Amino acid sequence: MARALRLAARGLTTTQPNPRVGCVLARDGQIVGEGWHEFAGGPHAEINALEQAGDAARGADCYVSLEPCNHHGRTPPCSEALIRAGVARVVAATTDPDPRTAGAGLQKLAAAGIDTACGLLEPQARELNRGFVLRLTRERPYVRCKQALSVDGRTAMASGESKWISGEAARLDVQRLRARSCAVLTGIGTVLADDPRLDVRHLDMPRRRPLRVVLDRRLRMSADARMLGLPGRVLIFTCNIDNSIKHGMLIGAGAEIVVLPEPDFANGVLRYLAGQEQVNEVLVEAGATLTGALLQAGLIDELILYQAPVIMGDAARGLFHLPQLQHMRDRMELKLLESRRIGADLRLRLAVARGDGMNGENH
Repeated sequence: MARALRLAARGLTTTQPNPRVGCVLARDGQIVGEGWHEFAGGPHAEINALEQAGDAARGADCYVSLEPCNHHGRTPPCSEALIRAGVARVVAATTDPDPRTAGAGLQKLAAAGIDTACGLLEPQARELNRGFVLRLTRERPYVRCKQALSVDGRTAMASGESKWISGEAARLDVQRLRARSCAVLTGIGTVLADDPRLDVRHLDMPRRRPLRVVLDRRLRMSADARMLGLPGRVLIFTCNIDNSIKHGMLIGAGAEIVVLPEPDFANGVLRYLAGQEQVNEVLVEAGATLTGALLQAGLIDELILYQAPVIMGDAARGLFHLPQLQHMRDRMELKLLESRRIGADLRLRLAVARGDGMNGENH
């Protein structure tokens, strides 16, 4: 199963909106076939493993990181393929949250006389597909927030200057985060101040283009924004329905515009991304105001902080704008998931403690 999970991780940047899945077929103590889901619309992990194994799949044990699907989508059900191949046993790390399967795949295999089991290395399997699980069960994506900061917790000088706090290795690591994300989200304040690209670069994956999302309630974005001139989609969420000229200018520049009501705006954005866009994972790259508001609303699952060995002083800008926190009893609890040296910087992964079991506590 550990091998199946490593195979699944090879699809980290390519399977969206599908889950990352790996499969290993073993017989008489030897691996006879293995595969992973390589891209959405392509063969599933089980099909690739069966093709590699050929006749050796008959009587083999199948270890798969997600319950075999039991429905017709862009590809036929994997449960039926495993039955036809004559495997003797299927061990799944976790059940499929898709209501079209959700236990039915294992039930179908058992009804065909195949031994089944589920739960082996389940925490690791759920971690790999945390966004997919959230989208299918909670109708929202998994939200990570990335920030670079100094030792004294500052993200920019008082003037707004922030290039560069973190080192080159940390900035390359951020590109990997973008590549695994379905969408990169920012606020209009960051767009107006920094004119960011929010694309994937410096990696050998020129076709990887996560959806770029801008929260812009008053529709202040310029049609000359740099990201609008780059390949890939830009989705602007706004509350502004009055300025048809500005709408037309932005659409003409390549943007797509979604109007949402002001109340519960941020929640509406995430629901739209999960529902209409099938977004599993969102990476937030924004300033202190938006990230503070998302934190306060309970909409961030994980923080990824790149702490550089520099001091920026009292006048520099802080990490999150959270004026509501006045007393120690108001503080937000975080759980350290991982700390790792990235070049000269320290990368911290922190789960925002929500107590619903979906923000990384099992990692």
